[in-house]
Amino acid sequence: MFPIPGPVMTVLNILNQNGFRAYVVGGCVRDSLMGKEPHDWDVTTDAKPDTIKELFADFRTVDIGIKHGTVMVLSSGMPIEITTFRLDGAYSDNRHPDKVAFTDKLEDDLSRRDFTVNAMAYHPKEGLIDPFGGEDDLKSKTIRCVGNPDTRFREDALRILRALRFASTLNFSIEPETAQSILQNANLLNHIAKERISTELVKMLCGDNIFEILMRFRSVFAVFMPELALEFDFAQHGRKHAYDVWEHTVHTVNNIEADPILRLTMLLHDAGKPATHKLDADGNSTFKNHAAVGGVIAENVLKRLRFKNDIIKAVSFLVSVHDKDVPATRVQVKEYIRDLGEENFIRLMKIRRADKSALSKDFRDISEKLIFAYSEFDDVLNKNEPCTLAQLAVKGNDLKPYVPENEIGNALNDLLEIVIRDPEKNKKQTLLAMLKN
Repeated sequence: MFPIPGPVMTVLNILNQNGFRAYVVGGCVRDSLMGKEPHDWDVTTDAKPDTIKELFADFRTVDIGIKHGTVMVLSSGMPIEITTFRLDGAYSDNRHPDKVAFTDKLEDDLSRRDFTVNAMAYHPKEGLIDPFGGEDDLKSKTIRCVGNPDTRFREDALRILRALRFASTLNFSIEPETAQSILQNANLLNHIAKERISTELVKMLCGDNIFEILMRFRSVFAVFMPELALEFDFAQHGRKHAYDVWEHTVHTVNNIEADPILRLTMLLHDAGKPATHKLDADGNSTFKNHAAVGGVIAENVLKRLRFKNDIIKAVSFLVSVHDKDVPATRVQVKEYIRDLGEENFIRLMKIRRADKSALSKDFRDISEKLIFAYSEFDDVLNKNEPCTLAQLAVKGNDLKPYVPENEIGNALNDLLEIVIRDPEKNKKQTLLAMLKN
């Protein structure tokens, strides 16, 4: 039905030739049936872990989950996880089984898996083994739990986010009973490690179906990002606003490219609005300093979810400046490069487009402004016009004869202001002459 890589077939053949049943299983079967190249290949077998290690004694093996029956085998350099058919015991921590029992029935093993589309096995000679209708759910683009959804999510609460992630990245819908169970059991996510939540969140945010997921399952996100709940149904008054704060946020996430930093920024960009909301004399909503407040909130949220420091720094900074106007002059473009850096300049332009796209129709179009800003940005870089201290024709040591040491930093910044406006003055003798005078 679909090709299996040579290193994987080697593993299957060794197990089969020694009297054991073995199948590729799970995500690699799902992806192959969808015509996608799997990232990983997993094998399930009735051979016990110790036997697996004996059969692959000439291969490098790693006991990555030996007590749960999993051995990783390196076959021609490809890591392949081989897991013994098993049934799981109770999940007292809502994440891992307290114990497992090995079984000789493949269907028992498939019955413990999360979703029908992940509960299929395949062998070239036997074909597809699909006791729970996973292939039909693939065809109808449906995420459905194997068995009782409440049981599946209480066993492992991370499955709640995995369901949302699969629905987002595969552009699938979630079967009604499974969807209802997700909403009812969302608080179980409090038992899940923050690192696992953040990993699933990023994958989910970068999916094509994220708009539907954020709108329909917003209460799930509020479990681990309660700051977002303040945005739900928070009205924005005035002609330029088309949506409440949360719906505006979801539109902006959907309307920016699927880059983790950009989508996290849009998810959090208006987190400061509820705390800063006021009505002006005409009854219009104002949110003074909401970007700065939101930057602090974003930093706290991402730290709590244990994102890496570079992501925390980038996203919180972009949230704090997300409402800066698109630069309208060449000088402003250079000032933005100075203050933001080249990478964040591009990011901010994308953020401005996404933010404006979720306003009322009369306020959405900023294409002409962006065309100008991008054009000036490219031209400044191509001509290497000075925008940063590193591009100044003088360094701190050059200024020591003319400026007190504690004023050198200020003097350099003043000179940079001059050459940003007049690049021709970025010559060492010209700048030093200014200081002398």
